[in-house]
Amino acid sequence: MERFIRGCAWEGTGDVPYPRADPADATRLPGDTWAVAQLPVGVRVEFVGDAPAVEIEYTTATDDLGYRGDGAGRRFELWRDGACVSAAPAVLGAGVARLTTGDGTGRCIVYLPEGMRPNLLSLTATAGAIEPAPAQPRWLVYGDSIAEGWVASAPSGAWPAVAGRTLGFDVVNCGYGGSARGEVASAEQLAAVPADVVSVSHGTNCWTRIPHSAAMAAAGMQAFLTVLRQGHPTAPIVVVSPVLRPDAESTVNRLGATLADLRRAIEGVATAHGDVTLVPGLPLLDASLLADGIHPGDAGHRVLAVEIGAAVQRCLR
Repeated sequence: MERFIRGCAWEGTGDVPYPRADPADATRLPGDTWAVAQLPVGVRVEFVGDAPAVEIEYTTATDDLGYRGDGAGRRFELWRDGACVSAAPAVLGAGVARLTTGDGTGRCIVYLPEGMRPNLLSLTATAGAIEPAPAQPRWLVYGDSIAEGWVASAPSGAWPAVAGRTLGFDVVNCGYGGSARGEVASAEQLAAVPADVVSVSHGTNCWTRIPHSAAMAAAGMQAFLTVLRQGHPTAPIVVVSPVLRPDAESTVNRLGATLADLRRAIEGVATAHGDVTLVPGLPLLDASLLADGIHPGDAGHRVLAVEIGAAVQRCLR
């Protein structure tokens, strides 16, 4: 089964089969980061072959999907050639998902009911044959809840999933909802993972979750990029500053910083790095694309996939 798994850069454990951070180093991460890193966000099954259908035997650990609700995934979806061709509901506990593969010729990508914490036990072709899909360039996506996919209607709609599917990347989603404040421990973990490109898109949780001043945000970004570059001396690094958050743009936190202040600090550090590509976040989304006033809906995630994906593509030319 492991040969078919994509989007997972660290070896799992019995309790956390598809971690999005290093379990061996989990005690150095903030508790909120490790809590969400145990969810298999962005983890996928990818295969090629002539099988008309496949069956996935699995177990799930919970049906409490928290703030994301059904958007965290209650079904398995099989995508091929840019479209969802079949789906199967997930059950709590043990189950088998049967998915048809459609008439396409491209790789089959199966998105998981990630919020239910699935553990995949087997993948079987009902007829014909399947084999693991060819390797693709690896893109490490570090960010907060927006990178994690809040509040897209399904895991397949999160902007990293859309961009990876469209552009042909093996995206490892290190978006940590409610956390991701640019901690050095996370930078060190990402620096230790082979990658062809890395993107960094955090900042909102530096305004509210654990308040930062502008100076703290700048120093944190400087440290984060320094450590990343130590581990990835030649890979492109793309920094996306925080997108629009209307309630935070002109409201100061307890350290006197607005989100606009933090954005300017992050952009200033990224601009000063001659080997980093900056994507200014504020122009990317308008308020109409924010489904809950903070996070984009499906249309907003598609915009981010196009804009951030284009920046990544330019870096790799």
